[in-house]
Parts: sequence; structure tokens; C-alpha cells
Amino acid sequence: MDGTLIDTEPLWMAAEIELTSRFGVPWTAQDATELVGSAMVHSAGVLQARGVDLPVATIVDELTASVARGVTRRVPWQPGARDALRALRAARVPLALVTSSYRPLADPFAVAAGVFDVVVAGDDVTRAKPDPEPYQLAARALGVPVEQCVAVEDSRSGIASALASGARTLAVEGVQHVADRPGLSRIRSLRDLTLDVLRDLAAGVVLEVPPTR
Repeated sequence: MDGTLIDTEPLWMAAEIELTSRFGVPWTAQDATELVGSAMVHSAGVLQARGVDLPVATIVDELTASVARGVTRRVPWQPGARDALRALRAARVPLALVTSSYRPLADPFAVAAGVFDVVVAGDDVTRAKPDPEPYQLAARALGVPVEQCVAVEDSRSGIASALASGARTLAVEGVQHVADRPGLSRIRSLRDLTLDVLRDLAAGVVLEVPPTR
């Protein structure tokens, strides 16, 4: 969800800066980038260790509430995301939302999107991304072998989770640099995610970003 379908990373970064500023903790854009895609309790633990004097659960709640308010005002769709989801839904492709964000943010977005059969949020799992559990749980809920699923991700932890689960994994360029990994496909934008591309991925084709013209 975050960074892949909707551009919430600026909202997360703003929430982190507001929280760290309250406690006089220095926090940079690079600090925020390192947390992209991380489990909420991990991110909260990092903020707590840096000097945010609140319980981890309170930090999670405050960050989630701040971002949820921003998304409620306006869903910041990534380019091509809505069209890709609509095309997949029209083709009757089963869709799961697999996110490290918690239900208070994931559920309102899923309702607004109106296309997902399954939602797996960060508070639904015992072991969050980069563990494979979120994608394995989503595949079971869809009733589809995970090896027949295509996972679309933008963060290092999300990509690691998807690859470890056995899903065909597609990386969309985001705020984090993601190194090449065996079996990892790449596209620049969800504008490039067509049904033909999805069929190729499901068949085991590994896609590479074409060179910039």
C-alpha cells in the first residue's frame, strides 16, 4: 500500500518529524527513508531508541492516526495505480492488499479502493515483513498457491517478504534503492503494469526496466 499504491511516504515522514520534534530528537529524510516498508513496531522502536519518550504502542498509534488523517482528506494515488487495479478487477484477478500499516489505515484505504478481496495488515501477523508470513497469509486467504501469486512492492523489506514467500515479485521504483536480486522483476511505474505484464510474471518471466531513452 504505502509507496506502491499510494504516496503516503511524505505523510509518514511528516508524522515522524512532528513526533521527534516534540521530544527534541534530530530526524532527517535519510532516517525516514531507512524505515520505509518496515514493521510498525520496528519503526516505533527506532524512534523510541532515538529519544521519543513514549511506549512503542503509543508511537504506533500516533503515527498511524496522523497518516490516516492525511489519507482521509485525499487519497494520494501513485501514477497508474487506480487504472491498474481497475483493469485487474475487471479481469477478475483475485486481489489482496498486503501492508505493514495497521488496520486503522489499511481498512479505510481498502474501502476507498473498492477492489480488494483480502486485506492483510501489519497487526494481523505474528512476523511482519521482511518475513514471508504476510504474503503466505494473503495467498491462503485468497485460496491461491503463493507460487501462483504476483506481489507488487516498492520497499526492501516488502520485496524480501514477497520473494521469501515464493510469490513472483515485481519491484516498482520508489524512495528506497533496491538492489537486484535473483527472480526480481522491475518496472518504473504502475502505468507499466498491464494484464500482459501480469501474465508474463505469473508464467515466470523476469522483467527488467528498459533503458531510459
